[in-house]
Amino acid sequence: MNFPFFIAKRYFFARKKTSFISLISMISMLGVGVGTMALVVVLSVFNGLEDFQRGLYKSFDADLKVSAKKGKYFSCPPALLKKISKVHGIGSITQVIEENVLLRYRNAQMVVNLKGVDESFLKQERLQKTMIDGHAILQDSGIAYSIVGSGIAVKLGIDIDAFFTPLEVWYPRNKQTKTLDFYATDAFNKMNLVPAGVFAIEQQYDDNYIYAPLSFAQNLFELENQRTALEIKVANEEEVATIQDALKDVLGNEFVVQNQDEQHASLLRAIKIEKLFVFLTLTFIIGIASFNIFFSLSMLAIEKKEDVKTLYAMGADAKIIQKIFLLEGAIVAFTGAIVGLILGFTICWLQLTYGFISMGIVGALIDAYPIKMEFSDFFFTAVVVVIITLLASYFPAKRAASVEIV
Repeated sequence: MNFPFFIAKRYFFARKKTSFISLISMISMLGVGVGTMALVVVLSVFNGLEDFQRGLYKSFDADLKVSAKKGKYFSCPPALLKKISKVHGIGSITQVIEENVLLRYRNAQMVVNLKGVDESFLKQERLQKTMIDGHAILQDSGIAYSIVGSGIAVKLGIDIDAFFTPLEVWYPRNKQTKTLDFYATDAFNKMNLVPAGVFAIEQQYDDNYIYAPLSFAQNLFELENQRTALEIKVANEEEVATIQDALKDVLGNEFVVQNQDEQHASLLRAIKIEKLFVFLTLTFIIGIASFNIFFSLSMLAIEKKEDVKTLYAMGADAKIIQKIFLLEGAIVAFTGAIVGLILGFTICWLQLTYGFISMGIVGALIDAYPIKMEFSDFFFTAVVVVIITLLASYFPAKRAASVEIV
């Protein structure tokens, strides 16, 4: 057995249970373990929230979105659609027109975002899984239907079964109009939609979005072949990055091609920044806890001064003495880190399996906090914890090695 490790292990296990130094060492180990556990659990929760958020907008957003680099609208002739469809891996292309409109139902009204989509949208089956009432249809027998967010349905009191009570959609003919004067009816385009269904994805979408046929949006907004976006579903999700690069080459600099993460870059960036700050905060707390290791090793160096002199007399040099005390700190660090990692994994597994920690939000889309464990989080947490605790052990070890032999 390695001599310095043997001595360090003897010092660690041979202490009296009632000794003050032993108590501080146990507190140090406990602090490292709790800090490690907290880091693993919190990072896994942030991973779960990020993954959950991706799952939410996967129901709303396409795999790839093509929009104009400058301005809101772009011309979409058949030649453009044909050029895009020739790219290998393209599944389907949905033409989109999106604008804010005033929605009225009976005596209630509100401003919403109307999203006009062509018939290929429903074929992608992105919205069907989120339907909570009615049916996912947009056009049938010449009648324009709408699918509304659950928040809009509640605020306006929309009754899906009231077929003869339409949704009134108002949009100013003169886009320079700054105020909505309902007495000046000539200043507005007004068309009706029949509410066919209600979807529920997430509050941001549920409170703001309503789907309508593309032809309805064209007539309401007085547009011809102008579009605000083209939403593309790929045949194989694993090839999204390759297809995105191919589309950028085909479309040139006039268009922006975004994947789902890029469509929500600010939100995901905020989650990652929060995760980083939490990691740094808990790392700082572990650093504070590691001061106990510093003090316990400093006192151990004083207590074992005679032993150090004996080791010097037996032929040990300063490097061996320093290594003994560094290994003493390493035992505390590794033990605390391993216990913390095991406890963190256990808590995450229990949360994944049983969901015992609730979100505490009535009507939330998920009952319990989402968890996603990643090996990289466990690895970097262990590395950071060990580095911090070894740094805390360095100066006491150096001091122990500098004992004067009289």
